[in-house]
Amino acid sequence: MDSYSSSSPPMGASPSPEALMEQIQAQLAEAYAKELIETMREKCFDKCITKPGSSLSSGESSCISRCVDRYLEATGIISRSLFSQQRR
Repeated sequence: MDSYSSSSPPMGASPSPEALMEQIQAQLAEAYAKELIETMREKCFDKCITKPGSSLSSGESSCISRCVDRYLEATGIISRSLFSQQRR
């Protein structure tokens, strides 16, 4: 399902400002999620995969798991800090 289908106005009608804002927020959230996943994939792969092959070793698997967990935790801390500063 794409982000355009849920609240599209009839042909020739202008979408409400609220609908536009929701659409923009949904598109930004999607872009942020894609960027987050790509960044984690790159950083954790580079850090944890020493010899690419057909499967992950147990050490590589646990390294990736820890790397992703730390990256998500750090991103959450940064996001909460930024949002709290914006509210002040």
